[in-house]
Amino acid sequence: MKEKFNEKVIPVILKFINTKAIQSIKNGMVTSMSPLIIGSIFLILSNFPVKAVVDVLESTGIKPVLDQVCGATFSISALIAVIGISYSYAKLENQEPLNCGIISLATFLILMPSSITTEGGEVVSGIINKTWTAGQGMIGAIIVGLIVPPIYCWFLKKNIRIKMPAGVPEGVTNAFSALIPAFVILTGAAVIHGICSIGFDTTGIEIIYKVVQTPLQKMTDSLGGAVLMCFTGPFLWFFGVHGSTVVGGIMTGLLQANSLANQAIIDSGVELTIANGGHIVTQQFYDQFINITGAGITIGLVMYMFFFAKSKQLKALGKLGIIPALFGINEPILFGAPVVMNPMLAIPFIGMPVIACLIQYFALYTGICPLYGATQIPWTCPPIISGFLLAGWKSALLQLVILCVSFFVYLPFIKKVDKMNLVQEKNQPVEDEDEDW
Repeated sequence: MKEKFNEKVIPVILKFINTKAIQSIKNGMVTSMSPLIIGSIFLILSNFPVKAVVDVLESTGIKPVLDQVCGATFSISALIAVIGISYSYAKLENQEPLNCGIISLATFLILMPSSITTEGGEVVSGIINKTWTAGQGMIGAIIVGLIVPPIYCWFLKKNIRIKMPAGVPEGVTNAFSALIPAFVILTGAAVIHGICSIGFDTTGIEIIYKVVQTPLQKMTDSLGGAVLMCFTGPFLWFFGVHGSTVVGGIMTGLLQANSLANQAIIDSGVELTIANGGHIVTQQFYDQFINITGAGITIGLVMYMFFFAKSKQLKALGKLGIIPALFGINEPILFGAPVVMNPMLAIPFIGMPVIACLIQYFALYTGICPLYGATQIPWTCPPIISGFLLAGWKSALLQLVILCVSFFVYLPFIKKVDKMNLVQEKNQPVEDEDEDW
């Protein structure tokens, strides 16, 4: 079965994750990480869990300043995504990437709503509505970021461009080279917008949100969708494929959209609950609880190796892997134990993230733990600390429960591996040290 999987399935998966589209989404979405993390710091300060601190921030006028930073980071995540994805795609095609990103941004803005209706019925036009530059526009941004670059690159590859004489600065040459593809792409976007607005009284991004993004968000937010996501990552890792990259490339846009939708509920002054439209499965759901201490939640495995292992191999791996594991890095364990391609550890490695998913889903669904807003904690932040920063002591306690469960899930399997290694080490003849010289 392993040979057939390696021969038939793995090549298909690798081909898929190495496509320009998936690579562009993965690399492009990462560009939003730094502003979101910085924005999260201001969001935590603005919504500090101590009411007295919040009252001081409001009375001194500091809170609106903090909220301004939050709005300037979280509320433009779709704009960052469309630029980042397009830039990455053009770069993979070895074409000038910046102009591609700018053209994609302009295309996205053409296709999104540019007016709002006030409570008094007055229509205000010529605006950039932050509702659509954040979570609700995320899938639209991804789609635009995947459609515009191939068209842009096709023109440049076919040398359909305005050519400048030698000696003209590179920046000027690139700008003129992009004129023809920009004209075709933006004209096409204008035609699509005209059809949507005149014929259907809507916009392209709104259609994408209703027809594509909303059903996908509901699917990812279901228990079945969450379990499938949590199963797929370690399953692929077991066969040596970077499962986190595959799942992240496909799911990041949707998970971030769920996080931003939750934050929009909080910003509206409504309590963040499922009844009010809150989402359970978000980016934090995956990063801080399913991938905590690395793929497969291998901290239980490492703790056994560090404290209880009897074989020299596992003892050495425990000492090597304990510190990196606390920061979400477990590759030394995956390939050193090994976990990859090791049928003795397949069940706990694939099963533990699913168990963590069920525990977390139940805790959030029942209201035992709060849902997550848009606060983004770096995946390298140690557990317990990341949980507390994310949503307070309840989330920190939930992480602790998952870490404890991890130890007992791995225990019977790693004990068997440890025993086998110990027997092998005892039966291995001791080499004469003098022979090394």
